[in-house]
Amino acid sequence: MTKQSNTAEILEMLRITAPGTRLREGLDNVLRANTGGLIIVGDYDKVSALAEGGFFIDAPYSPAHLYELAKMDGAILLSEDCNKIFRANCHLNPDPGTPSMETGIRHRTAEQTARQTGELVISISQRRRLITLYRGSYRYVLRDTTTLLNTATQAIEALEKYKNALDEAFVRLSLEEFDDMVSLSDVVQVVQRAEMLKRVDKELTLYIAELGNEGRLVRMQAEELMSNVDTDERMALRDYLVFNTEESEMAQVDAALEKLERLSSEDLLDGDRLAGILGYAGYNDKERRNILLSRGYRMLHKIPRLPSSVIDNVVETFHDLNQLTKASIDALDEVEGVGPARAQQISTGLDRLRTQTIMDSHWF
Repeated sequence: MTKQSNTAEILEMLRITAPGTRLREGLDNVLRANTGGLIIVGDYDKVSALAEGGFFIDAPYSPAHLYELAKMDGAILLSEDCNKIFRANCHLNPDPGTPSMETGIRHRTAEQTARQTGELVISISQRRRLITLYRGSYRYVLRDTTTLLNTATQAIEALEKYKNALDEAFVRLSLEEFDDMVSLSDVVQVVQRAEMLKRVDKELTLYIAELGNEGRLVRMQAEELMSNVDTDERMALRDYLVFNTEESEMAQVDAALEKLERLSSEDLLDGDRLAGILGYAGYNDKERRNILLSRGYRMLHKIPRLPSSVIDNVVETFHDLNQLTKASIDALDEVEGVGPARAQQISTGLDRLRTQTIMDSHWF
């Protein structure tokens, strides 16, 4: 199971139960009443095979109905869209051989049912006053909104810190690119900081999903901080990844990004590991001093209204940013898809980017 699928499954659970939803309103009512509850959201036929007793309702869902029905000990079966209550006060009989780490009967039944059916099972603890979500092998305990907002605010502060560090690394890389002085350590640092930033953002994504409509401001802050991060990292990889001839460049970039995402936090700090993913043999002092030439993808993508197909043709013609910045308007005009207007746009755009980079460097 990949990290992406793990996150996707948890996000889906949090989306269904987020503050602002009618289901969450009902869950909070049950929690405040200190009655406890067991609610299953999903395919009725799949879940009903494990249920016995109780009574059929087949009525529209409402938070008030959920609150009243939870006063009974049995489980409540809801439709997948949470718009209908099928059955209440059921006794669930999951396979006792299904693994579970829970000790309480309600939570153990919830986990075993979730593992056996793959549906969302919600257990509300009367004693511990907690809402726990189960789906398949996933388990997630919902947190108090105030506590979660404080945690999300701290994560935003960390995100800002990492974003500033990444911006500084990119400015330094851009300066070195225009001066033809890029080293492997410059590239590794950019990739490293981008991945660290993305990990904080992924954690924050869970907080935002759990906060629901309470997390609107946090979501807007995160979106602003993360704008262009994925694109800039991808373009940096296109500029410096050591490509082979067996696969397309984009497929190799995707593979490198996947390898980076799978790294542990410790391995992410290992320059040798990152250099290896980029296709370089080592990260020793000699390698650090080796000069690398940017292919120019990242800089060209910063020029407005320049199609990707034209960027590909320009890079294929000039091979690296060094040659590209020295190219005349006439030479640029000869590239397929460029023409006189775009040739001037590219030349002027690169000059502007060089000037802007020098100005930005004074802030760090």
